[in-house]
Formats: sequence, structure tokens, C-alpha cells
Amino acid sequence: MLLRERIQDFLKKENKTSAQLAEEIGVQPSGISHILSGRNNPSLDFVIRMLEKYPFLSTEWLLFGRGSMYKGHFAGSLFDEPPGDDDKTGLAPAGAAKQAADDIRLYDEQDDKAESEGDRQKPPGKRLRRIVWFYGDNSFEEFFPGGD
Repeated sequence: MLLRERIQDFLKKENKTSAQLAEEIGVQPSGISHILSGRNNPSLDFVIRMLEKYPFLSTEWLLFGRGSMYKGHFAGSLFDEPPGDDDKTGLAPAGAAKQAADDIRLYDEQDDKAESEGDRQKPPGKRLRRIVWFYGDNSFEEFFPGGD
């Protein structure tokens, strides 16, 4: 399988258009069009940009077609998006993290409303162990109430 075919497979698996890829890695859409049509071969700079933008993408697979499209584990920063839901890492799809955050936010809003109305009740046998705050700069803080 040719490198351009692997790029096409990646786009399909990630449900991305060539224009989205171009924007995300900072190249001209026409450059990607020329690569996908077979007119041009991808440059080393192009490959490096892809691998930097998508740290979950296997270098071995992209360059040589060996192994799995995705790395065996996702070793990016805390807020990097994991690979799509068809990969073999066992990680949730990228949209799942956003949905979980939205669900937590909704739950918190409901809790706040219930608390303000005075009818919030703690489930029997439940004890808060840890609170984690996630910040936009990819850092986080943990709070352990009660000094576990």
C-alpha cells in the first residue's frame, strides 16, 4: 500500500476531509489534493506535521505500512484527542470526552439547583474521595477531602 493510500485510509477512519487535514497540519489544501491524486509524493515535512498533530498515529504504519494505524497506547498530553473508536487501544472516541464533560457540567448544574432548593441528598454509603480540576493549559489539580 502506498503512502498516499495510507493517508486516505487515515482520513476515512478519522472521518476527516482533505481540507480539514490541510487546516489541522498547516498546509495548502491543493498540496493534499496533489498527494491524494498521486501527482506529488508527500514531503518529509508533510509526514512530520501529520505525526506531530496526531501523536496517536503510528510512524511505522504511516511511513512503511507495517503494524496498526494507531499506536498501542495513547501517550499524548492529558487533553490530546484519542484515536477514533475503531482503534484497538480501548480508548473512547474523541467526541466521548467532550460528551462526558458536558454530562458532568449538566450534572453539576442539576446538583447546584437541587442544593439551592434544599433537597440535595447524599446517596447512602457514598463518600467523596477526590475532585480533579482540568485547566485549558493542559494542567490539572487534585483535591482529596478528608485526607485519605
